[in-house]
Amino acid sequence: MSSTPSPFHFIKGLSTLRPSADIPVRSVLGSGWIGRAALLRRLHRGGNVAAQQRRPAFSFTGRIAHSIISPVVSVSLWFQLCSLLVVHSTTLQAQPYGQPDRGQPGDEMIQKHLRQETEKLETDFLSGIKTAEEWNRARPRFQQEYHDMLGLWPLPEKTPLHATVTRTLDKGDYHVDMLHYQSRPGLYVTANLYRPAKVAPGQRLPAILYVCGHSGRGRNGNKTAFQSHGIWFARHGYICLVVDTLQLGEIAGIHHGTYRENRWWWLSRGYTPAGVECWNGVRGIDYLTSRPDADAERIGVTGISGGGAATFWIAAADERVKVAIPVSGMADLMSYVPNRVINGHCDCMFLYNTYQWPWARIAALIAPRPQFFVNSDNDSIFPMDANERVINRLERLYSLFGAGDLVDSLVSIGGHDYRKDIRQATFRFMNTHLKNDPRPVLDSEVDLVTGPRESIHPIPPEELRVFPQDSDIPKDALNGRIDQTFVPMAKVEVPNDGFFEQWKYNLMGNLRRMTFHHFPERIPTAEPVKLTDSGATLRTESGVLVQLGGKPTLANPPARVLLVVAGTNSASSLPQWVRELASEKDALYVCETRGTGPTGWTQRNPPNYVARSHYLLGRTVEGGRVWDIAAAARHLHKEHGRRSPVYVVGETSSAVLAIYASLLEPEISGLILRDLPSTHMSDSAPALLNVLRVCDIPEALGMLAPRPVTLIGRQMDWAQKAAAIYQKAGAADKLELKLLN
Repeated sequence: MSSTPSPFHFIKGLSTLRPSADIPVRSVLGSGWIGRAALLRRLHRGGNVAAQQRRPAFSFTGRIAHSIISPVVSVSLWFQLCSLLVVHSTTLQAQPYGQPDRGQPGDEMIQKHLRQETEKLETDFLSGIKTAEEWNRARPRFQQEYHDMLGLWPLPEKTPLHATVTRTLDKGDYHVDMLHYQSRPGLYVTANLYRPAKVAPGQRLPAILYVCGHSGRGRNGNKTAFQSHGIWFARHGYICLVVDTLQLGEIAGIHHGTYRENRWWWLSRGYTPAGVECWNGVRGIDYLTSRPDADAERIGVTGISGGGAATFWIAAADERVKVAIPVSGMADLMSYVPNRVINGHCDCMFLYNTYQWPWARIAALIAPRPQFFVNSDNDSIFPMDANERVINRLERLYSLFGAGDLVDSLVSIGGHDYRKDIRQATFRFMNTHLKNDPRPVLDSEVDLVTGPRESIHPIPPEELRVFPQDSDIPKDALNGRIDQTFVPMAKVEVPNDGFFEQWKYNLMGNLRRMTFHHFPERIPTAEPVKLTDSGATLRTESGVLVQLGGKPTLANPPARVLLVVAGTNSASSLPQWVRELASEKDALYVCETRGTGPTGWTQRNPPNYVARSHYLLGRTVEGGRVWDIAAAARHLHKEHGRRSPVYVVGETSSAVLAIYASLLEPEISGLILRDLPSTHMSDSAPALLNVLRVCDIPEALGMLAPRPVTLIGRQMDWAQKAAAIYQKAGAADKLELKLLN
């Protein structure tokens, strides 16, 4: 007899692939991609892989199979799998977005560093959680951190919505209300409500919040591009609220603050438009549940692209959402950062990852509620390698709840768009879980927005305007400047007599939690990796090098060691004003922190790859420079035998960095600061994550008491608050103000 390999040998070999490994099946089984987990599940069910893959899309169905694979595997299936392994035994590779920058000397350094830090965060999705009970115990902490990272903690007050219907269209079997509500005073959300024409008295219908993607429709609002979905839901017994986004709505705001508008104070403020989209959606659910014809126990949320991301934001934040169907709305950190997919997205797609989460944890907050993860196989901004990693992680979590049948995924063949299979599957999933009706959907292709550049609409877009004329737009609308008020700034009072230390302790605790969360208790001493006659190259953290230039002194020990922080646009030579304040007994050093001088990297606006990638890792570039200053200061203190005081010297932005480095490093004895910005809202101030939710520059300066600080500048009225804090600390004489003419 011939020796035929057992199916178990194939499964054993397959199980050695990495969890995110995928096997391409285009030539043997038709179009599509099937992952390791999907193959194992289908073998476990005795399914026909070939038949499922010949469809234009496929679905991962059911929980991950942890039990032993059934030995009853058909000969046909066995030969198909052998062919699959032999002919196409490669794994799905990472799918980068464009080529990496290589035009500046520091490009490779910072990209390797970002990859390394990304890999650390994505290592442990469940944080050691092994049971549903452990997840539920951790959930309250996760929920608070999640809201915090969106700028929504403490939760905003739910102010009156002032929901107003401006007009109604009668389309025969369904009606469309043009309405607006205020998610907070002055923040207007324009929307179209699609509803059946006839609803029995007292009947409550399932309700859908449809959140829109990036499909600009000008003054009509992007809600008009997705009217087909509202029409379908209304014709099938749903209430459907289709809401405009902030940037592409009838009253436009801004989504691209860090992508192209240079609003880096968004980081310091802790403001992301993702928080606005989330809150607008939560308040949209408030409106739906207030309606007598809507069933508050049957709420679903869905949308594509930016709407897919908003589906995650809203469903993770609001447990009233019973079904979530994000379509092309999430990749993961490995995709966004090392593979540069962040460059294809605007700021509404991201929260600031203060607590350094693996990205799929956002979607995990929806568990164990029904969730349908929908993507396309040729979508460059939601690539397949990330899709497989995300769904595998979700299935692991749902399996802890014994709810693997409530998480599902579909991959459609094509690019970033809706297609028939996506619409059918989305409608069917909603029907299944909100109406207990799992029958196939056969009428998804009715009343579609079609034509060149989607120019043909079932309802003319102008008819769906909430505010028909520009003159109808409310005068009190804050949408265009909501970034200035949405996240409250901290209000820090001068400490009372005798309470300075407690005041400082509380502020430092919040800074470490919200701004420097990734910092260790103490930043390690920088390590020399190369010494020259003119200075040294230091390693401040893994993969990060900075330059330290020096000017020797004959004094031994020096009276002071002055560490001058070079600005991002400054030469490595000593500024004249520093030369004038230093004595011959001072040792002078210039530190070129990461991204400056010989480690400068490409800075192209848009998409601002390096700066934006940092906040996905819970960091900012300037926060890294704070680290560099503290590490270099410790190095110099050690080099001089700890006999000479180390003073940090900085100008403008570098002066602010010096303050925070000194707060974190006790071996910095004092500071000399010139032209210090008065607030982190200033364009000349560095971006430090969430810092304005804790304190501003005057309070940070005051926390340095009793260390000596010299301020040099032309206008320093703002420094009076810092002077008052120094006085409360009993160190009024340690803060010196030098006014320039």
